[in-house]
Amino acid sequence: MDSTLIYRLSDGLPLYGSMDDPQKPALKDLKNKCKMIISKMNPRESEPMASIESGSESIHYSISNDVIYLVIVSAKFPKKLAFSYLNEIATEFDHIYGSDLVKPNLQPYQFIQFDSFITKTKKIYTDSRAQSNLDKMNNDLADVKQIMNKNIEDLLYRGDSLDKLQDLSSNLKRESAKYKKYAEKINFQMLLKKYAPVALLGFLIVFILYRFIF
Repeated sequence: MDSTLIYRLSDGLPLYGSMDDPQKPALKDLKNKCKMIISKMNPRESEPMASIESGSESIHYSISNDVIYLVIVSAKFPKKLAFSYLNEIATEFDHIYGSDLVKPNLQPYQFIQFDSFITKTKKIYTDSRAQSNLDKMNNDLADVKQIMNKNIEDLLYRGDSLDKLQDLSSNLKRESAKYKKYAEKINFQMLLKKYAPVALLGFLIVFILYRFIF
């Protein structure tokens, strides 16, 4: 895990940034791209979780309570563990600082003291033996196949903005709703076709018996 970043999504205020390895200067460029991604996001419509590819590195993010948590890792690092890590730091950060986020005049990187928890948690998730155990413990985590994947160069420099991705997601939801209604209509028609003759026959029998008796 090369870098962990926490931002307030509504205004892009950086709340926390981990102390990074100076031997990895490429991280600076990736962190700048993270800022650009956040600037394109809509707090109400953005995907709640996503994986963004950038060469040999991946950026994974998770949104919770108007806060976006990002981690930059090697592309080989298991996605399931990356999102488990993000979930863990989100839970702890919200528990400790959640009530402070609505206070006025917050300063950039005001919660740098959160680094102690980040450091401890990163050690757990980067230990190979711990990775094996965590992977077994997190089988119920959201299927990583359902998490949006996107190449960061496409996302930032080829006109494929997050707004378009959000529109695509919204259209998909609308089409799913239309398909559901259509399927319900078809099912209802099939039921009518199947049981209407039986109901009609039953009605005729009852009518004939009624006329016969009375």
